[in-house]
Amino acid sequence: MKSTVLRAVPVLGWLYLAGGIAAAAMDRVPESRVMRGIWWIDAFLSFVVHAAQIPAALRAAQGSGRSRVETVVLTQIFGMTWWRTQPGREHIGTEETL
Repeated sequence: MKSTVLRAVPVLGWLYLAGGIAAAAMDRVPESRVMRGIWWIDAFLSFVVHAAQIPAALRAAQGSGRSRVETVVLTQIFGMTWWRTQPGREHIGTEETL
């Protein structure tokens, strides 16, 4: 349940980005600077930060049976909420795995 809730956050972010693109396409960009600012922050987090997490996700997925492509796609969509919540990965980044 916890991982499902955590994964809902990036999905909502992607939906917000899609809504912003649709609004711009219909020439209905919100006048609120705050809403536009949140959109740009969301875009940065969704594209740049999720992409920056891919190397750590590939290391975490070693031996999991998932392909590198699948790991990259899921990490780009869900960010670390995907690979950090995988079964058997509770201790990633702790002394037990170092």
